[in-house]
Amino acid sequence: MAKIKENIFREYDIRGMINDEEINDRSVKLISKAYGTMLRKRNIKKAVIGYDLRRGSKEFSEIAIQALISSGIEVISIGRVLTPIMYAAQYHYESKGGMMVTASHNPNGWMGFKLALDYSYTLGPTEVQEVKQLTLSEEFIEGKGDLIVDDDYIIIYTEDVLDRVHLSRPVKVVVNAGNGTAGPIVPDILRKANCEVFEFLTEPDLDFKRYFPNPSKVEMMEDTGRETVDNQAEIGLAFDGDGDRLGITDECGNVIWPDRYMAILSRKVLAEHPGATIVYDVKSSRALGEDIEAHGGKPVLWKTGHSYIKKQLHALKSPFAGEMSGHIFFGPPIYYGFDDAVFTALKMLETLSQSEKPFSELIAEIPTYISTPTLQVKCPTNLGEEGVDEKVKYDRVAEIVEDLISEGYDVVIFENNYRLGGRIEFEDGWGLIRASSNLPVLVMRFEAETQEKLDEIINLVKSKLDKYEDIGKDWESG
Repeated sequence: MAKIKENIFREYDIRGMINDEEINDRSVKLISKAYGTMLRKRNIKKAVIGYDLRRGSKEFSEIAIQALISSGIEVISIGRVLTPIMYAAQYHYESKGGMMVTASHNPNGWMGFKLALDYSYTLGPTEVQEVKQLTLSEEFIEGKGDLIVDDDYIIIYTEDVLDRVHLSRPVKVVVNAGNGTAGPIVPDILRKANCEVFEFLTEPDLDFKRYFPNPSKVEMMEDTGRETVDNQAEIGLAFDGDGDRLGITDECGNVIWPDRYMAILSRKVLAEHPGATIVYDVKSSRALGEDIEAHGGKPVLWKTGHSYIKKQLHALKSPFAGEMSGHIFFGPPIYYGFDDAVFTALKMLETLSQSEKPFSELIAEIPTYISTPTLQVKCPTNLGEEGVDEKVKYDRVAEIVEDLISEGYDVVIFENNYRLGGRIEFEDGWGLIRASSNLPVLVMRFEAETQEKLDEIINLVKSKLDKYEDIGKDWESG
C-alpha cells in the first residue's frame, strides 16, 4: 500500500494530484478521519460539507462524509456548491466545522480540501501540520455521527446575500464561469438582483476544454473582456473553479486587476466606515494603499494567502480586505468576513448602479503605475522516499531574500520569515518574489513609475534566479 506523500499538506489547505500516492480513496478517508478527530479534540461535533465541479469531487465527498460520521461528527451535506456557500452554511447551521472538497483554481487532475475550525476561520500552517500528523499516525477518535442532507441551502444563501445589497438600477453584466461550479449558480443570483446577465461558458464541462477557470490567467480575462464588449455590457465578471476568487473587466473590455477594483470597493467601504483599516496583500499595487489613505483609511500591507488575510481582517476588525489573486473579504457588519466572489460581485454591481460614471471612468480616477501581471517560474522539487518535496522552493526564496538584504536592499518581510518571500521596495517601484503555496513555482510581480525602473527591478530579481541552474528560465503569467 503506497504511503501518502506529505507534500499534499500545504500552507493553508490540502491539495494534490489524483493518483495512488496523493489524493485517492484511502487518503481521503484518512484525511477526513484526521479532520474529524481534530474537530472532536476541540469539542466540535458538527461539520458542513460541500464539493465543487470537477472529476472525483462528488465521489470523494461521499467518502469524506462516511469518514466524518465514523469519527462521531454530525455532517450536513449541501451538495455541489461554491466554497463561500459552504462557509455561509456554517453560520446557518451553527457549525464551526466545515469541509469543502475542492482544488480551487488548480487544473483538472488535482483535488483537495479547504477545512474550517470556526466561523470564517480556515486552517493555517500549524493546523495543517496537525491534520498531517493525525493522518500519518492514524490515531483517530472513533464515534457514531449522523447525516443531514440539504440540497436547497443555495436558496437561503441567495436570500442572504441579496438582502445585503441594493442596486439602484439594472446592470448589464457578463458572467464567465469557465465551465466551472459558478456556471449553474451565479447567473440566477445576479438576475434575482435585477441584472441583465449574458452567460459565457456557464455550462458544466468536466473536461474544461477551453481552460480551467482561473481569473488570474490572461486568457480567461481576455475572453471576459471580449464578451463584455460584444454584448455591450457594463462589466464582465470571471469566477474561479470554486467561486471564492473574482476577476473583472470594464465596459471597454479592459482587465481590471483586483488591486485596482479593490480601490473602488474600499472607497465605498470608507464612505460608510470612515477611518477604517483596509488590509491588502503584498502582491498589490502601491496605488491601492495611496488611494486608501487619500480617502481617510488606514492601509495595512500583509502576506499573501486567503487564510492569512482573513485572519488579519478579523484581528484588526477591518470591514474590508483582499488580495491580488481575487480573494476579497467584507467583514462585519457588512458581511461575514470570508472570501466570497459572488458577494463581492454584487457589491461591485451595487457600486456601479449608484454611479453616474461608467466603470472605466471610475477606474481612471485611481493612480496608475507600470506593472506586470502576477508571474511564475518553475522551481525544482526533490524526489525522495517521501515523494515530491516542495520545501526547496521555500529554501530558494529564503536564500534570495537573505542575499538581497545583505546587499542593502529594503525588503519587506512578515513575521521575520524569509521563507515567505519578500517585497523589495524602491522610492519609485517595487518587486516581489515568494513561493507559491499550491504549486512548485516561484511567484513574482513588479511595479514602477517608469518602464526603465520596472526593467531594472525585473533584471535584479532575474539575476538572483539565474544563479540557480535548475530554476526555470521561462516566466509565465499566473
